[in-house]
Amino acid sequence: MSDAILVEGLQKRFGANTALAGVDLTVPEGSVLGLLGPNGAGKTTVVRILTTLLLPDGGRAEVAGVDVVREPDRVRSVIGLTGQYAAVDEYLTGFENLEMVGRLYRLGKRESRARAGELLERFDLTDAAGRPAKTYSGGMRRRLDIAASLIARPRVLFLDEPTTGLDPRSRLGMWEFIADLADGGTTILLTTQYLEEADRLADRMVVIDHGRVIARGTADELKAQVGGQRLELTVGRTDDLVETARQLAPLGAGEPHLDEQNRRLSLPVRGGTEALAEALRLLAAADVEVLDVGLRRPDLDDVFLTLTGHAAEDGADTAGPAQAPAGRTPAETAGSVR
Repeated sequence: MSDAILVEGLQKRFGANTALAGVDLTVPEGSVLGLLGPNGAGKTTVVRILTTLLLPDGGRAEVAGVDVVREPDRVRSVIGLTGQYAAVDEYLTGFENLEMVGRLYRLGKRESRARAGELLERFDLTDAAGRPAKTYSGGMRRRLDIAASLIARPRVLFLDEPTTGLDPRSRLGMWEFIADLADGGTTILLTTQYLEEADRLADRMVVIDHGRVIARGTADELKAQVGGQRLELTVGRTDDLVETARQLAPLGAGEPHLDEQNRRLSLPVRGGTEALAEALRLLAAADVEVLDVGLRRPDLDDVFLTLTGHAAEDGADTAGPAQAPAGRTPAETAGSVR
């Protein structure tokens, strides 16, 4: 299987700020890569370079075997892009927005209108097709924007925070649609603030922080880097938290985390159920009241906290304004990429 996206040593600076400091990644054809990292890590900068909206300062990048700097027009012909914020013309109707994008892709009037109708139905926007987009809710605009990125059936799709602004039901529907696209052979690079989203959709993940790749692998491989199971319990009295941590220290495979407000303790442990049984015995002997106790595997939140020291946060990267490739204005470039 060949790589639909290839990135080697990618660098980008904005004045004194280094947004990317030598990023390497690959995305095999027909797979989904989750690009993860805290706010300002460089995720959106990578997406802007791969979609020809920003020129790199060093390294190289290819999409569908085409160099993004040398042949940007060829790259644009095979990609779709949904950015962090819905980019629709609020004075056009939903149908007119999609038809316009189809015509920009030179699909022809008949095919553009047919694809617009298909996508409006797929994204549950048929009833609003004749209304101006300015009357749409935020979630409806988001769905219309994603529909526009699919109008030309792109081989490679870039989804930068695709479900931001969607309600839980719409988000689940979008997850199903993204999974269907991947099953149909579309290559997808996904950045997201929802770690559950990455866990569900991505075949592999790359974690970046301060413009550098700090981890890569499947969800299970990343979770394994955090360690084994965690013992989590809630005690009846806040004053018992310190004593609980002291009693359980011999069982720990790392430092405990204390949450005084909720009277909770989380401790990495080895031994699974044996450690749980021993913890309950020790706490009963110390007369500590335990209200709730259990074992759980690490999740991607734990991966973020362990690898970066930050929780995953919403917000754009500190990437500065998008720069158009040579010979094109930013408006011309943005108009040619969906």
